[in-house]
Amino acid sequence: MTRRISVTVKPNAKHADITPLSDTEFHVAVTAPSQDGKANKALIEILAGYFGVPKSTITILRGHSARQKLVELKV
Repeated sequence: MTRRISVTVKPNAKHADITPLSDTEFHVAVTAPSQDGKANKALIEILAGYFGVPKSTITILRGHSARQKLVELKV
């Protein structure tokens, strides 16, 4: 089963945090900078911990270099 969620990412935050806005929308703050894919890697780690799934089951479908991302979770 796959689940698609919309994520707004805030890089360079003081604290890593995830805030659910609805069942399919989340606001995620990551401490990593938005260069060389570091913020995307941190996003995947935070989402994996939040949903309790392996990091390999999370894929960024759209928005690799944007704050708004479409993420697919294979649950």
